Amino acid sequence: CLLIGGFFPTSAMAHGNVTMEEDICVRRLGGNMVHFSAYQPQYEPKAQYCTEIPGVGDTFLVVDLVDQSLRNLPLGVRIVKGQAEGGKEEEDQTVAYWKPVSHPDGVVRGEAKLEKGFYRLIITAEGLSPSYYLLRVQQVDYSNIGRKAVGPLMVLLVLALVGYELSKSGRMRRWW
Repeated sequence: CLLIGGFFPTSAMAHGNVTMEEDICVRRLGGNMVHFSAYQPQYEPKAQYCTEIPGVGDTFLVVDLVDQSLRNLPLGVRIVKGQAEGGKEEEDQTVAYWKPVSHPDGVVRGEAKLEKGFYRLIITAEGLSPSYYLLRVQQVDYSNIGRKAVGPLMVLLVLALVGYELSKSGRMRRWW
């Protein structure tokens, strides 16, 4: 299975083939589920991103309120630049803010101009603990590079092992 996953890393890491509970774009807001998506149609018209946003510039941000009970609560969104987990939030770092209002259609929409770096998207609802997304804009994802390199490295190792065994057996000497 690891060998097959190494040859096809994109299919193993697909966003759409997981249940809602396993989706990395789903968070809990209180006890309710929300789903976050980011879009940059100027680069890739149909692509949907979550926490890894490949380009800078205008980004459409969408929070889907999965649970019906959230749709009647005033819900707000704030995007803060340079925020890591447990970081201190300062007003001058806020890049976008949508005031808390109810969303009967279950969709919170907004747009922000994002530069290269880290952001923290904070979703708040009246009476519930907030939900956070750490966004990486135009950052190198070394773990993804490592996953994509596993397949070719495995092939090279197997070929090197076969070459070594053939050279030890004397069969290669007949070819030279």
